[in-house]
Amino acid sequence: MTEQPILVLGGTGKTGSRVAARLTALGVPVRIGSRSAEIPFTWEDDQTWGPALRGTSAAYIAYYPDLGAPGAAAAIGAFCQLAVSLGVTRLVLLSGRGEEEAERSEQELRKSGADWTILRASWFAQNFSESFLLDPVLDGSVMLPAGDVVEPFVDVEDIADVAVAALTDAGHVGKLYELTGPEALSFSDAIAEIAVAAARDVRYLRITTEQFAAALADEVGPEYAGFLTYLFTEVLDGRNAKPTEGVRQALGREPRSFREYARRTAATGVWASGR
Repeated sequence: MTEQPILVLGGTGKTGSRVAARLTALGVPVRIGSRSAEIPFTWEDDQTWGPALRGTSAAYIAYYPDLGAPGAAAAIGAFCQLAVSLGVTRLVLLSGRGEEEAERSEQELRKSGADWTILRASWFAQNFSESFLLDPVLDGSVMLPAGDVVEPFVDVEDIADVAVAALTDAGHVGKLYELTGPEALSFSDAIAEIAVAAARDVRYLRITTEQFAAALADEVGPEYAGFLTYLFTEVLDGRNAKPTEGVRQALGREPRSFREYARRTAATGVWASGR
């Protein structure tokens, strides 16, 4: 096993924290890439990139807020080129399905000369329990402009499993995996699964895009609100409705279902009434 650490960007986030924990359990040294880390890293300050990369053997790249955000492709290109120049050639990029901007970042990774793997993920199931949809679930009303569109929600645990495999096994170099859950659900169906698992009255309410953007602006800030609005208006239009075989191709097993996610998450108490 290598003595050089693997850099995990977004190492305190939904995917990065799980990747870091799995690598540590395997005995692989990990360097967390975050603003508060021992060696600080931020996407906004490229002067932090070199110190975070030096001495590492590979990197898991999760871009904040998302590869669909303006300027992401340029940042990914510059980061990957710097990594390769410093001898860090195994790079695993978290990407998104159906996002043209994300695909530009993928191209930057491909042309960097790195030993790359791309994880093109669908909508995270954990957005309902670890992100901006947690409070609406607790309030009992999840208001979104998603209509009847269906999405094969992916369990972040599956993303982390594939990422660790790609970081530690050369057999995944040059592979693009589209990661989804095993079935497509509407947001109404997903909320219903959560309501059953949590034994709570939680409802899905359809609102307009304008109402959604206005409600989010004060809660998460205009930049992230704008990105989420982009997702709901352009990406969540049915283009990603079909489940893929990515998890099975990478790991030789079926992906976790949304129902499994809902039951496992409900058991933690995160959706408990009065939390």
